[in-house]
Formats: sequence, C-alpha cells, structure tokens
Amino acid sequence: MKYLLETPLKGTIGLEKYETKIHWRNGVFITDEPEKLGGKDLGPDPYTLLLSSLVGCTLATLRMYIDHKELAVSEIEVQANMFYKIENKASVAYMERKIIFRELLDQGIEERLLRVAENCPISKLLKGNINISTELIKNESIVK
Repeated sequence: MKYLLETPLKGTIGLEKYETKIHWRNGVFITDEPEKLGGKDLGPDPYTLLLSSLVGCTLATLRMYIDHKELAVSEIEVQANMFYKIENKASVAYMERKIIFRELLDQGIEERLLRVAENCPISKLLKGNINISTELIKNESIVK
C-alpha cells in the first residue's frame, strides 16, 4: 500500500480542554472547539477542517485547470457548509459548496468548471466509500 502522506499526520491533546496540536510535515497547528462547546476557539474545529479540505482542494483544482486552459479568471471564492438530516431513521450528512467567479463567464465554461470542481480529489473521496481502521497502540510500543 502507498500512503498519500510521506509522514503520518499526528495529533496530541493534553489537559487543556479540547485544544489539540496537529503535527504535519512543515509544522504544527492548533484545533479547538468553539466556546459554546467548552473550548476556547483557538483554532478550527473538526467540521471546519473537513470543510476546509473540500474548499482548498476545489480552489486548487479549479486554479490548475484555469491556468492550464489559460482562462481569464482572476479570483475564485468557494463557500462551504454542512448539515444533517434524518432519512429513514438515520442521520445523513449533507455538504453544500458554492463557487463564485468575479468575471462573467460563458455558460459552457461555467459548466466545465463545475464538472472540474466536482472531480477534485477531496470531492471524490468524500463522495466515495471511506474505510477507517483504528488500532490501539500501548505506550511501550510507540516508535518515535
């Protein structure tokens, strides 16, 4: 199997309620919960991080395509939010993504850019099947 990240993402939490440190290849960032949930809102919460992945991937994918096709698009904005609905007695998550272009674009180009956005890697990942395996590692087994 080939991992997407050369080094695994690592998160740690101490006694400070809900403040986590996420260690990535170039540094550390903080995540936290909003004050209304008992955190201090020092960083994005997990839902914000998930939506940020979708927004960031959408923007980068669109910019790559626009640059490759040499289209006259100077700025792109993507907004995202999510909600839950009960369907057939089960909670189903829905994500909404809105793409805003400042320039007036031909309808054909708009449709193509929408298809490009739908095919960004994070969109495809979120729409597909995701399997999560979890393993508990005892302290003495941790490799640093």
